[in-house]
Amino acid sequence: MLGRRDLILLFVVAVANLNIVPAIAAAGPITFWLWLIALSCYFWPQGVAVTELSAVWPGEGGIYLWTKNNFGDGHAFIAGWSYWLANVVYLPTVLLSAIGAGVFIFGPDAHIFKFKIQSLADNPWFTATAAIFLLLILLIMNILGESVGKWITNLGGFGTFIGAAAICILAALLLKGNGSAVHLAQFVPRVTDWRVVATFGTVCYSLQGLDLASIMGDEIKEPRKILPGAILWGGVLSGAIYVGATMSMLVALPQDQIGVLTGVMQSISTMSARVNIGWIVAPFAIFMFFAIFGTASAWFGGTARLPFVAGIDRYLPPALGRLHPRFHTPYVALIVFAVLSALLILLGNLGATVSQAFLTLLAIGVVLQLIPNVYMFASLLRFTLRRNERGARRIYNLANGAIGLVTCCLGIVLAFIPTDLTGSIWVYELKLISVTAGTLIIAVVIYAVAKSKKNVVT
Repeated sequence: MLGRRDLILLFVVAVANLNIVPAIAAAGPITFWLWLIALSCYFWPQGVAVTELSAVWPGEGGIYLWTKNNFGDGHAFIAGWSYWLANVVYLPTVLLSAIGAGVFIFGPDAHIFKFKIQSLADNPWFTATAAIFLLLILLIMNILGESVGKWITNLGGFGTFIGAAAICILAALLLKGNGSAVHLAQFVPRVTDWRVVATFGTVCYSLQGLDLASIMGDEIKEPRKILPGAILWGGVLSGAIYVGATMSMLVALPQDQIGVLTGVMQSISTMSARVNIGWIVAPFAIFMFFAIFGTASAWFGGTARLPFVAGIDRYLPPALGRLHPRFHTPYVALIVFAVLSALLILLGNLGATVSQAFLTLLAIGVVLQLIPNVYMFASLLRFTLRRNERGARRIYNLANGAIGLVTCCLGIVLAFIPTDLTGSIWVYELKLISVTAGTLIIAVVIYAVAKSKKNVVT
């Protein structure tokens, strides 16, 4: 059985993700306030919703199950569909981050043919090809089964702690002897700069992951008793990692010099050079590459096995649940996942630089992930209003549900506002709107067709 310590570590590994930090840090010191707002208005209400709803409906399915019991099958299908595709979109961003770390392995002066290796991180053809190649490796590994891919998946958890610790220690050494690239005056909020505030949706997206508790079901020892404390400490540690890594990155580099793909390695490289320990960059890059690749492997394998699939198998083709005859893995679902992710990698690179493609994919992931969370907070509100309960607990749950719902909706709206690094506003908006609308339309069509067939059969 999982105790409080186990859950705290699980939440930290699931929530804290250094791959997203550079895209957030590029918005500058204002992100310090965005972190505080998101932790209090999104992360904590998310924990309250997960605690309450998983206690009432403890079966597998999480957000899908909670939405189904409060709003019916149709809304549950849209929530589950969006949740699944959000992870499909998330995988390319992780792979691009792995490539961004990998180019630092060979040092600053290494070349392949006439190209400087580190500069290849800005080449859309190279990054797209490399990302699809890594995707193919993930597909093969996960079809072969956990016995093959488990060793690299485990590296993902260690990367978060070691990466965050390294960048914070280097920042402390740099501050002691060389000063900082950021100043206190820059922390004054500029709420009129909507391109900066638009980062808020990404900040909320980075704090996603507490709903994993619902997947564990009966494996949690006394969930109502230990989940609130585990969520609190998991939130404090995850918040510390995020805020510490973001501020450390800004200490090392001016915000306009932070690369969304290579930001972590850029900071490590810059800070280590200034404190005369530049030799750590290459070994750290190797570790970071495999750690990020391990994270990609975990999300890739896990998404194809999402519990909600069992709940919606009446609406999706039965082949998605088919197991490989030899390796007993859901190979059809894995292949579909890989193909969709590859298409998104190519789509993201159309008419854009690598950084712009990364930010576009990240924004799509933000919207798709926050949609099911809207359902989660709405489910908490509806369940609380229908429940025969009075007093402080009712007010507490209603307050958290309302705050979380408003924050979620705000994050979705702000995701459609391009940042300074986005490039062409029209291309960005076209991609984001078309993918989001297409995702919802496809979900509605699939559900309507499947429901009509079911009605004909019955």
